[in-house]
Amino acid sequence: MPVTRRVAIASLFAVCAVAAGPAFGQAYPSKQINIIVSFPPGGDTDALARVFAEKLAARVGQSVVVENRTGASGTIGNAFVGKAPADGYTLLFTPNTFATAPLVLKPGTGAAYDPLNDFTPIVLAGTQSLFLVVNTGTGIKSVAELVAQAKGGKVANYASPGSGSPMHILGAMFNKSAGVNLQQVPYRGSGPAIIDLVGGQIPMMYTTLGPVAQHIATGKLANLAVADPRRSPLAPNVPTLAEAGVKDAEVGAWQGFMGPKGLPADVVRTINGHVNEILKMPDVLARMTTLALVPAGGVPDALARINAEHHSRYGRVIKEAGIQAD
Repeated sequence: MPVTRRVAIASLFAVCAVAAGPAFGQAYPSKQINIIVSFPPGGDTDALARVFAEKLAARVGQSVVVENRTGASGTIGNAFVGKAPADGYTLLFTPNTFATAPLVLKPGTGAAYDPLNDFTPIVLAGTQSLFLVVNTGTGIKSVAELVAQAKGGKVANYASPGSGSPMHILGAMFNKSAGVNLQQVPYRGSGPAIIDLVGGQIPMMYTTLGPVAQHIATGKLANLAVADPRRSPLAPNVPTLAEAGVKDAEVGAWQGFMGPKGLPADVVRTINGHVNEILKMPDVLARMTTLALVPAGGVPDALARINAEHHSRYGRVIKEAGIQAD
């Protein structure tokens, strides 16, 4: 009986250790945390990830490093995190292309991850609106004028930061709703697209506000509409597309933290709690305003819901319009 008793005690201890989590070992985090960004340095996602990394490091007392793993419309970095150990030391900070990237890659190059089942949602950091912006040299001052010129053949195309992007999806939805056939001109990122837009080489673009705000302020570009159900608090005088007569063309963007599937609940609570507190910091809010991001936060389910919604809703548009990434 002594052997049986020792086994029973050992088994009980193991069960208690699993239930109690870090209390029986080192508390999380006990070493460096890596935040993977699936896009190059310099963009909105990378910039915001570095803000969170700095603030998170100060709060948890460990190094937090941003690592850029780019390529294949962001799927390389995303898949890397999906296959990482579910211990909280490899996290993903991603925009909403996470939800649609596997749907827009050409056949045979599909992403090696499932955005709905291979990850653990942690926290929705913020949301971004997409805007319809034109070069003021076109003389177009409203969405109605744009639609009229498009139907009359005077405006034929628009710029986007790349095929398969949310801007490309918005372009397809706008065409269907407005009854026009504007052709996408894909660029390798927003930067070169905006250069041509400001220079007058292309008449219009769907874009987030941050990269074009200075050009709107100087009068080189005009902001005609926002693709949200409601007006943006960052541009309250700009009507929604629905208000401007183009319904069912709502496309938004988000930024959030994901972890590998099976991330322990205590790790999720820890990161979620810290990010929610970071989102209250005045300097962080100021930086997000510069990037035209509206703070979100909340429980992990908020990110799970918006991710699933975008995957389903935009997935239908991608299929119907035959959208593919470059």
